[in-house]
Amino acid sequence: MIPAIPSPLAPHRIITLRTGIDHWKIDPWEENEGKPLLEESSFATLYPTYREAYLREVWALVTQTLEAYGIGCVLDVIEGSMTVFTTMKTSDPYIIIKARDFIKLLARSVPFEVAKRVLGDDTACDIVKIGNRVRNKERFLKRRKRLIGPQGQTLKALEILTECYILVQGNTVALVGPFKGLKIARRIVEDTFNNVHPIYNIKKLMIKRELAADPALAEESWDRFLPQFKKKNVKRRKPHKVRAKDPNAYTPFPPAQLPRKVDIQLETGEYHLTESERARRDKAAKAKAAAQAAENAVARRNKDFKAPDESARNDAATAAPSASSSRSTVDIVAAIKSSSSKRKRGDTSVGADLEALEAEAARPSKKHKSKDKAKSKSKDKSKSKDKAKSKSKSKSKKE
Repeated sequence: MIPAIPSPLAPHRIITLRTGIDHWKIDPWEENEGKPLLEESSFATLYPTYREAYLREVWALVTQTLEAYGIGCVLDVIEGSMTVFTTMKTSDPYIIIKARDFIKLLARSVPFEVAKRVLGDDTACDIVKIGNRVRNKERFLKRRKRLIGPQGQTLKALEILTECYILVQGNTVALVGPFKGLKIARRIVEDTFNNVHPIYNIKKLMIKRELAADPALAEESWDRFLPQFKKKNVKRRKPHKVRAKDPNAYTPFPPAQLPRKVDIQLETGEYHLTESERARRDKAAKAKAAAQAAENAVARRNKDFKAPDESARNDAATAAPSASSSRSTVDIVAAIKSSSSKRKRGDTSVGADLEALEAEAARPSKKHKSKDKAKSKSKDKSKSKDKAKSKSKSKSKKE
């Protein structure tokens, strides 16, 4: 029985409320309801090259199917496109949109038997783009494989629960089915690429399917029956790193104001100087800098003409022979004493050694040799000078 209530705007009118209406149902179109269309409408879509052979095989069936709805179609192999357009026999104004979806599904590798379902009133299609949902290519391939499942089992379970045909290919997912199922299937596909495993949604759909069969729960909330899944991924504990404070780190306060040129001049007293005083001070500073530069240049040039320090080298050269001579003299004296004591005892085997030691003692050292050479040279020079003087005297006498 349909309840009747008075209208708030017109109390004398009665509003009847209809119950048990399926709002998803679309009334079928009858050909005698409309007239031929006034203008021609057409849609075209491109298809990939690998799809051409299949379209050639089924194009006769495509033409026959579309002619039943008063739609014409053309397959252009040169351009690689399919076109549908209305004719004078077309009476349904929305059938051209259905035909457009039909050729779109054929271009996306959907079989002909599945694609022609979209021409019905209770079936629609949806294309879900998944290429831009994940940036990482490896992650994208992993989640797409997760949607398909091992040997396509996950996809088959979704098709049974949503009553939709699902085709995953490339960067898109093609869906064909009722409106309610398309809405659920699209949400599951988007959740899968948002890192929600499809098995969770499959469990929820199975529970909802069982609850829908119970008429007592038709008007109750099903939230208490549905599972609530939580993340169980425990993050690894990272060691606490004590980082040094970065001087360039962000601070909410603005930096301190830098002093102006006038402020610096006021601090140094330069602000109160006259132009002549400033010029005199600058000239004195330049003269001082020039004098310092000249002094540095002179020191740099004189550095090459400075004689090295030879005192250390002379000390080392004189210390070595004196030590050797002193050592040799001590050894000679000790040897002479030992040989004299042996001679007193009557030992005659040391004669040769004694002669060798006497010869070594008589031999002058290097230092004495150099002194003797210097003396001989000075004597020769004095002799030559005396000879020259005597010659000059003799010449003067002769004159």
